[in-house]
Amino acid sequence: MERTGKGYRVKKTTQEWKDALTEEQFQVCRQGGTEAPYSGTLLHNKETGTYQCTCCKADLFLSDNKFDSGCGWPSFDAPIRKDAIRYLEDNSHGMSRTEIRCAECDSHLGHVFLDGPQDTTGQRYCVNSVSLIFND
Repeated sequence: MERTGKGYRVKKTTQEWKDALTEEQFQVCRQGGTEAPYSGTLLHNKETGTYQCTCCKADLFLSDNKFDSGCGWPSFDAPIRKDAIRYLEDNSHGMSRTEIRCAECDSHLGHVFLDGPQDTTGQRYCVNSVSLIFND
């Protein structure tokens, strides 16, 4: 790991990522892809624990912040820590969205929207299951 101004960042070559990840994980996490809706293994997970980054194992979300948004991907109303996530403007596909990435390794996670539960943060972190590991 390399120390940078924002803390530790995991850096690997493209080939090292390809060797470490499945084809789908690489396509989503390293190339910014999206898994098909309702196909992710963590969508209906209701166990108590922590959701970590598939690529670097950084803690990203707590099960207490997970909710069923009906969108087809795991949804959370907040990250585990504000600095666990990087936010980037995404104007692809004719939309204006906010992309979310792991702050430790720059893995693509999904997007954040302002249509989450109004009784909490009002945010919906829409995350690809393949970009997460669940740890109970």
